[in-house]
Amino acid sequence: MTVCCTCLYVLSYNNSCCMLPTSTALLQSLSVSVCLCVFVCVQEASCGYVIILMTLYWCTECMPLAVTGLLPVILFPMMGIMESSEVCTQYMKDSNMLFVGGLLMAIAVEQWNLHKRIALRVLLIVGMRPALLMFGFMGTTAFLSMWISNTAATAMMLPITNAVLKQLCDTEAQAEEGEMGGRGAGPGTGIPKGQDNQAFVMEPEPGVEESPEARERRLKREAKYLKLGKGMSLSVCYAASIGGTATLTGTAPNLILKGQVDELFPGNGDIVNFASWFGFSFPNMVLMLIISWLWLLFMYLGCNMKKLFGCGTNKDGDKEPYVVIKNEYKKLGSVSFAEGCILVLFVLLVLLWFTREPGFMPGWATVLFNKDKLYVTDGTVAMLMSTLFFLIPSQLPRCGGYSENGKPLKAPPTLLNWDVVHKKMPWNIFLLVGGGFALARGSETSGLSQWLGESLAPLQSIPPVAISLLLSLLIATFTECSSNVATTTLFLPILASMAVAIKLHPLYVMLPCTICASLAFMLPVATAPNAIAFSYGNLKVMDMAKAGFVLNIIGVITINIALNTWGAAMFNLNTFPDWAVNRRQC
Repeated sequence: MTVCCTCLYVLSYNNSCCMLPTSTALLQSLSVSVCLCVFVCVQEASCGYVIILMTLYWCTECMPLAVTGLLPVILFPMMGIMESSEVCTQYMKDSNMLFVGGLLMAIAVEQWNLHKRIALRVLLIVGMRPALLMFGFMGTTAFLSMWISNTAATAMMLPITNAVLKQLCDTEAQAEEGEMGGRGAGPGTGIPKGQDNQAFVMEPEPGVEESPEARERRLKREAKYLKLGKGMSLSVCYAASIGGTATLTGTAPNLILKGQVDELFPGNGDIVNFASWFGFSFPNMVLMLIISWLWLLFMYLGCNMKKLFGCGTNKDGDKEPYVVIKNEYKKLGSVSFAEGCILVLFVLLVLLWFTREPGFMPGWATVLFNKDKLYVTDGTVAMLMSTLFFLIPSQLPRCGGYSENGKPLKAPPTLLNWDVVHKKMPWNIFLLVGGGFALARGSETSGLSQWLGESLAPLQSIPPVAISLLLSLLIATFTECSSNVATTTLFLPILASMAVAIKLHPLYVMLPCTICASLAFMLPVATAPNAIAFSYGNLKVMDMAKAGFVLNIIGVITINIALNTWGAAMFNLNTFPDWAVNRRQC
């Protein structure tokens, strides 16, 4: 059987990685699956083959990730692992509804530019000094990515970052020109060389003689701001990834963890909910953000604290960049009725999430609904508040009346309409996440999870701290080459089985690995925020690799510190829970 599965692995790898058309590779792989279904009767091996096949397809992206997520619907029934109706139900779980509600809130916030208003207001508060400016960009991006997608937060913040740095560079050049008596020192008498990636590179105007001193100062200034631009770009994309770990709806891997825990351990008592996740992950996110900020300051801005924080220096040079941000804020106008409604609904949603089941006292859901069963979940609350976006008008309604041309006034549009949602909703994620739930259920049904757990039983002799640390490093490395969703989808069921086999709390390995799946800092292709930052042109792959390698190590260490301190107290990680003993039996 081992030889058979090895041959299938090699065949699938060749099909997906060679220069064959994707359709040919898929057809040949499906043919092998049918042969396996007919000639091999061991369900554990069949399910293992499906997992290996999907792993290869997800890593190589020989066809869309969401389509790969649908393979269990085809292969599990054909192999006799699960009935088709049972497989299909795995694609719409309670955690999917929570994801839908969170995305609808994010779409509403983006639709009415509330996120941009928040970002610009924060930047006006923190000031223009390099260290504080970087902290302001990182803090704002992290906060936004807690509620909207990491990609959207990065795409919105990077243009603002570039504009502010460009204005800082121009202001410094004009100040130098004034000191030198107008002898062609900077952009006041220069021409920009290129766009975006060369925004800080200026050339003197034709016919204007540039003195050696002026040229030296110009080149020094350009190098300074190119380096500063790299640091700012990295700070934004890294903060987006870090911020997404703080809330349950911040990024897809967090919801995959909740879905897997609820699927594999039905009696867990809703141990992972919005409040418990936030209580564990938010302090860890703040710690990671501060350490990342200090590391990027050291790497790109040096250690001159007086210069970085502006202590005892003249602040006149800050006025122009401040005006740029203030003008951008003024373009948004006054707070509209729609923005006010969204802000109220957003705050109300967060409060309902926190108070539904806070843990230290009975929540409102327990008192009103969940007396004997878990009727109301975080997904229920998310859908309730999201539905209101399609009911509340975007303008203050008026009763009756006519317009200037004598026609009756129409009702104002609602905060959201379905065309906007259909355009901005990442529907492919639901198939990808659903494929993960189907794999987890198939692993349990076929007995593969039990076999893997028994095979990993010798790990019981290794200290749990070492197991968690090694697995975190493994996931942080693997996620650089694969999407964080695919990484958590593949590893979490295996980790759950391993934890049960060695009598370790499942969350002790599942929690850190889920968060580490979002620590993709080293490569531009690792995650969308990295790709967006890289596309601005200031960065090279080595720049991202050098900064990201240290941040990966820092992230793994901080997560494991959190796990063994307040995480152990919150989730009682030092004991093996009864709900893990009485997990779903198939």
